[in-house]
Amino acid sequence: MACIYVVFLLFFVSFEDVGAQEEPPAEFITLESATLSPTIQPTSWLSPSGLFAFGFYPQGSDFLLGIWLMDKERTLSWTAHRDDPPVPLDAKLLTINGKLLLRTRQSEEKVIVESASFALMRDSGNFVVYNKSYHVIWESFKFPTDTILGGQNLTTGVPLFSSLSETNHSTGRFRLDMQADGNLVLYFADSMLSSVDAYWASNTWKAGNSMDHQLYLNDTTGGLVVRNSTNLETRGIIYKGSSSASKTIYSARLSYNGMFQVYSHSFDSNGNDNKTLAWSAVATVNQCQVKGFCGLNSYCTQNDIEPYCYCLPGTDFVDSKQMLLGCLKNFTESSCNNISYSASYHMVREDNLVWDDLPYFKETMTIDECSNGCLEDCNCDVALYDQDGHCSKRALPLKYAKRSRDVQSSAFFKVGVKGIEMKNDTIFFQPLQQRRLLEDGKLGLTEELKMQSFSYKELQKASRNFKEELGKGAFGTVYLGVLQQGKKLVAIKRLEKMVEEGEREFRAEMRAIGRTHHKNLVRLLGYCTEGSRRLLVYEYMSNRSLADILFKSKTRPPWDERVRIALDVARGILYLHEECEAPIIHCDIKPQNILMDDFWTAKISDFGLAKLLMPDQTRTFTGVRGTRGYLAPEWQQNIPISVKADVYSYGIVLLELVCCRRNLEVNVSEPEEIVLSNWAYKCFVAGELHKLLGGEEVERKSLEQMVKLGLWCIQDEPALRPSIKSIVLMLEGITEIAVPPCPTTTSM
Repeated sequence: MACIYVVFLLFFVSFEDVGAQEEPPAEFITLESATLSPTIQPTSWLSPSGLFAFGFYPQGSDFLLGIWLMDKERTLSWTAHRDDPPVPLDAKLLTINGKLLLRTRQSEEKVIVESASFALMRDSGNFVVYNKSYHVIWESFKFPTDTILGGQNLTTGVPLFSSLSETNHSTGRFRLDMQADGNLVLYFADSMLSSVDAYWASNTWKAGNSMDHQLYLNDTTGGLVVRNSTNLETRGIIYKGSSSASKTIYSARLSYNGMFQVYSHSFDSNGNDNKTLAWSAVATVNQCQVKGFCGLNSYCTQNDIEPYCYCLPGTDFVDSKQMLLGCLKNFTESSCNNISYSASYHMVREDNLVWDDLPYFKETMTIDECSNGCLEDCNCDVALYDQDGHCSKRALPLKYAKRSRDVQSSAFFKVGVKGIEMKNDTIFFQPLQQRRLLEDGKLGLTEELKMQSFSYKELQKASRNFKEELGKGAFGTVYLGVLQQGKKLVAIKRLEKMVEEGEREFRAEMRAIGRTHHKNLVRLLGYCTEGSRRLLVYEYMSNRSLADILFKSKTRPPWDERVRIALDVARGILYLHEECEAPIIHCDIKPQNILMDDFWTAKISDFGLAKLLMPDQTRTFTGVRGTRGYLAPEWQQNIPISVKADVYSYGIVLLELVCCRRNLEVNVSEPEEIVLSNWAYKCFVAGELHKLLGGEEVERKSLEQMVKLGLWCIQDEPALRPSIKSIVLMLEGITEIAVPPCPTTTSM
């Protein structure tokens, strides 16, 4: 059940071909006989003029496989497998049976490209691979990381991502998109990529959308233009550039701090270089415009020309030496069930603060009602009272807080009155950022890097004797826990009435589940097996379950966010069904098992555990695994269960996402509305889909596509349901969705 995470970069293109000839050009590298190693010469392959190198780039005591400019800074322009750990001293780049491989250790190989015979590091900074007929089959210019070079294009659908820091070149917090409408836009990366998340745009958009746009960096002037990728017609000038000396290299880089800038690198006759900032999307004197510049739970101010980050009340810096990493709560949170809950906090007022983060509550009231309402609300960490008398509530983390003298507002932060009893109570890192900090040794080697076996006593202490309950499910009860001396919040699941398994078998099963790793799956960090005790330790998901968001919130999540959540969940199921060595059937896909992280990314929980549940402990049906309302008909028919059972459950969840209500609801105005799946089909046939939304305005085609897909998923016959791969393609708009037939039965 372990999943192998290998990236295949096999793309066939047909330009810059050398043409048929008997011998390769002299500057070509014959891959079958050439290898690279971090410590044995050659460690890199140079371009003909020596301006660029492809090879092993030092990263601390390890190495990256990348491309860099041979200036005094050794400026890195491209990285292979940038989110994998750096490779060790004994790594090697070699070619076996036409496959160009990065061998990180004897048993682990990653394919760069297949059918490779020759390569060339060009003077443009483009590393090109050719087949035996001298046709281009792969080039680094097609897969940029955080930089484009002179002569390179950034096409629609291929964004740039910043690095995490100056020295850590894994994927960071900002992205640059050449959009289908012709607009070049900078975003905070861990977001819905809406206008709220953008902090700069080129304003080169055109009416209508197409994939026929590209950003081009001129290799002679350094100018940036948006142009038609077919006829190269200029559609918008972002930066004109200027004439320069012939030996000048241009680069456009999205930096770790969110700044997108063009640099010129000039070389004199002696090879000495000079690096100059030629243009910046955001003025360097106003870096606080970059959304997310200071990290979570902090805000940016400009002191003279230098930006400075301040923590919000009740939080401290993650690392006082790296203020861009954001801030964490510095007090112990009181249990919501505590009768003296509100007495455990006081409200700290800050004026002229605003943020773009969406609230879960907004109403008109007095300023005192706003402050007191947040104090008494377990879900509220901060309330904002604006000049129009509106009070909006929000849970931390805040991504886009800022101070502005032009805004008349008062923010009220809930802060523990007992002071700092448990510093760094909650970790609010991006998943990737957290992993990289762990690898750098800032938090130690923990469960995020490898599965950890805990003793029962350790987890009993971490959960304060299983004091604070987070929820219950088919597999047991989940409790809040804190590890690493208060630095890491986790969810501890105490399994109940499990299948009798030996300790060795249970450990093997947990390690197999722990090796599954996907952004839309809740990460299993560790486990405990002592006698009959079975406990699991998961990453903590701060923003509750999808069930809470859909069924308990006073306001509906925005439509675009619901569509994004649907795609998140589908991608997680796709990983379980098709990207593991052995397919995993979840058996209990439902909103309660879909959890939201700090950035509202949807993640599936409890996968791979169905086989551990005793047949009579399913809450609703003997011998059946799942939950009423989400069960595929085949569970009742004594026929083999396949991955299509999960597809059925996903279809019910999809319809619930559309309507923001449960599939089974008795408190409705009309009897036909009780079973959502039946009602949805009737509304679809009658052309009355608007009835499903309760007055909410959404784009008609998008609504129709979501409902059609949901109806296909809940077909009574498993063979009629689409595969999860097809579902992802439909949600991405790549595959059309046909008109579905009537689902013949609905699981009750």
